[in-house]
Amino acid sequence: MEDETMTADVREIALSTQDLREVAAFAAACAEAVLEIFEADQPDDSRPRDAVGAAWEFARGGERGKTLRDTAWAALKAAKSAHTAAAREAAWAAMSAAGAAYLHPLAKATQVKHILGAAAHAARAVELVADDDRSVGVGHLEQAVSRATPLVVDVLKRFPAAPSGGGRVGELVRVLDADLRSLSFAASRSGGA
Repeated sequence: MEDETMTADVREIALSTQDLREVAAFAAACAEAVLEIFEADQPDDSRPRDAVGAAWEFARGGERGKTLRDTAWAALKAAKSAHTAAAREAAWAAMSAAGAAYLHPLAKATQVKHILGAAAHAARAVELVADDDRSVGVGHLEQAVSRATPLVVDVLKRFPAAPSGGGRVGELVRVLDADLRSLSFAASRSGGA
């Protein structure tokens, strides 16, 4: 009964399959940029790359199903085998990319991490490689902003702002969230691919 009450209080957001594909493509591009950090640590482990590949496959028209879930879980397990914090963050970025296709149509701030988690984990990975230089992570977020299409920004703006908490990755999510929400696109939205 409690679950029904909680669900009834949360507004649903319209999300099309194309919206989810666009979010997954954004997340895959962000995670792909740091795969080499994980692979330098674990050269024989393809699980994060497989997760990013599954995200790309979905983004390009594939099914949203078992492969995405399985590769996301596998990337999570790969993160646990990493020797460095940077490699773990890179694997978590890959896991987040595969999980992006499962953005829930609920107007909850916690859903923002499905959209921006891969970018935030990737930014944290590059910070750690640079001896925890926070400016490197912020610079990496600027690259993520340039990867975001008008449709990704439109989807993000349907949700409440990112929630507090989450440590440094949570901070990076909030910075990216604010940066993307401040964008305005002169051209009208197109549903094209």
